[in-house]
Amino acid sequence: MSFLMLPPEITSAQIFSGAGSGPMLAAAAAWDGLAAELALAAESFNSVTSDVVQASWQGAASRAMAAAAAPYSSWLSTAAAHAQAAAGQANVVAAVFESARAATVHPQLVATNRTQFVSLVRSNIFGFNAPAIAAAEALYEQMWAQDVTAMSGYHAGVSAAAAQLAPFQQLAQGLNVGLNQGLNLGIGNIGDFNVGGGNVGSFNVGAGNSGPGNGTGNFGLGNYGSFNIGAGNGNATLGAAGAPYPGAATYNIGLGNIGQFNVGLGNVGTGNLGFGNGNLAGAVTGTASAFNVGLNNLGSYNTGIGNIGLNNFGLGNVGNNNIGIGLTGNNQMGIGGLNANNAAWNFGLGNNGSFNAGFANTGDGNLGLANTGHGNIGIGLTGDNQIGFGGFNSGSANTGLFNSGAGNSGFFNSGSANLGFGNTGVHNVGLLNSGATSFGLGNSGSTNTGLFNAGSFNTGSFNAGSTNMGLANSGNGNLGAFNSGGTSLFGHNVGLFNAGNHNVGSFNAGFGNVGWSNTGIGNTGGFNAGGSGTDPVFGQGFLGLAGNTGFFNTGFTNTGLFNSGDTNTGLFNSGDVNTGFGGTGIHTGNSGFGNSGTGNSGFFNFGNFNSGLNNTSAGGYASGWGNSGGGEDNAGFFNASDAGTDTGFFNRGAGGLKVGFFNAGNHDIGFGNAGYYNTGFFNTGQHSSGVGNTGPGADSGAFNAGVGQSGFFNRA
Repeated sequence: MSFLMLPPEITSAQIFSGAGSGPMLAAAAAWDGLAAELALAAESFNSVTSDVVQASWQGAASRAMAAAAAPYSSWLSTAAAHAQAAAGQANVVAAVFESARAATVHPQLVATNRTQFVSLVRSNIFGFNAPAIAAAEALYEQMWAQDVTAMSGYHAGVSAAAAQLAPFQQLAQGLNVGLNQGLNLGIGNIGDFNVGGGNVGSFNVGAGNSGPGNGTGNFGLGNYGSFNIGAGNGNATLGAAGAPYPGAATYNIGLGNIGQFNVGLGNVGTGNLGFGNGNLAGAVTGTASAFNVGLNNLGSYNTGIGNIGLNNFGLGNVGNNNIGIGLTGNNQMGIGGLNANNAAWNFGLGNNGSFNAGFANTGDGNLGLANTGHGNIGIGLTGDNQIGFGGFNSGSANTGLFNSGAGNSGFFNSGSANLGFGNTGVHNVGLLNSGATSFGLGNSGSTNTGLFNAGSFNTGSFNAGSTNMGLANSGNGNLGAFNSGGTSLFGHNVGLFNAGNHNVGSFNAGFGNVGWSNTGIGNTGGFNAGGSGTDPVFGQGFLGLAGNTGFFNTGFTNTGLFNSGDTNTGLFNSGDVNTGFGGTGIHTGNSGFGNSGTGNSGFFNFGNFNSGLNNTSAGGYASGWGNSGGGEDNAGFFNASDAGTDTGFFNRGAGGLKVGFFNAGNHDIGFGNAGYYNTGFFNTGQHSSGVGNTGPGADSGAFNAGVGQSGFFNRA
């Protein structure tokens, strides 16, 4: 620092008007007292641990305790020495100050010189005062030089004293001893009256429970919210964005539920009983499912499996107030495909209309077989209000018996261009299909291959959603069974009972997870309610935080188990950036070992905000093991696409948003798909479900090469 530019008026005034050396001498005394206390603490700590190990506690555990205590004993002794040195150097600084003050010109002398100078200048009428003015100015310059010399010496002395001080060594962040904060039983708890480890809040029993602010009254593992019994309930990433179904779960019993008063596994909403009812998209928009009983129902007040709508009873119904299987429409009773879609109060098979009794009637109020018109009683009648027998086929260009439609081959078809039995739709092959271009039995949707699908472009059975492959999926774009998650654009699942989006596994109600019963975002493992804050579908949340790798974590970017804080590596950590177990401290940087970048937990990650092992993707925000490539937000193992947001195993290629295994396309769900938005196995087309479809799109089944085909081995 240079003092050449400061006139003596300023320098002298500053050094004489301050507090002097008193505060520094007081600091020296305080450091001296601290040194004595630290030395006494080190001596007492050594004495206690030595006496315990040598007397009352023997064996491997005591030796391990002694080894763990040794670094802290050494740190106390070192800290005592540093404190003593600080006291000595503080005394040196005080002495240097006093020397500098003594060498500095007194402010009064400077003021007298300036007053004399001004007086001489004012009275210098004929120049007689010129010698006196020059003498006063020369004395002023000597004062300036004297102050500069004094301050330069002061600066040099203080710098030398500071150089003698060694920085205090911090305790290693990774060596947490598992202390509680509050009246708790266990390790790493923050709050009061908790029993277990890593809980944040009060009256929690278990591990890793937390909530917005605090969690209260949870019994179990990894719950985010209050008064939950089970594991992994709640979603720490939704926050208030999901109102009236916020991320904090309350009064749930089971595993992986989001919402309130749910009993079961993977439910999203309110008062649901069963598995996988509701979905995450509904929770975010405030229209989550409520009071469903059964499996993967989407809507409210449904009883059964895979229903979409309100007040349905049965399996795979789409609409409201239906009782049956695969019905499409409202207020219907029966089995979908037996009669035409949206037809009401028919008794029989293949009727296309309403209030018909019999088979393959087209119109309303007919009784018999293959009547076309209204109010007919008989077989093959064409017209209205007739009784008797007409032709065996009452339609046109039909081959077979009792067809009332056009261009059909078979029996009792009332639709058009169908091949089979009792089809009421168009271009179907099979039995009792009421949709269009389906292959199979009882499909009421379009372009399905299978049984009783009420959605479209499905391969499988009882799917109420669309572009699914599997059994009883009420969501869209899922591979597996009983999935209610998935939307028409993105967020699909591979597995069972997933109510969330973009998951691989089972009972996941969150987004982009690999594993079981995860309600958060971007996790690899199980029962994680925390997760990434960069959800590409529902918007960005908590920036700088990624998914967890492990189990029962309610925080973010953790690697391990039962962590309710953020960026921890280990177990039961309720603080941030701890390595070990039971850490309640708040730190910054990385936890774990061998990480480069910032905000990482785990081992040998390269980049920012990763959890797990050896993730090197350029965009970061990965959980799992060995994710690379140019994208971000990957969860799972060895995903390497350029766009990122892949969930599963070994997905790669230029596109992103893939779910499953070995996919190389874009928005693909399943195994080995290379096209766009395909569900299944080895599809290279678009918007197809099934196996090996190569057409431009919208196929179901297997090995189809055209557009909008269902079934098997169709050519372009």
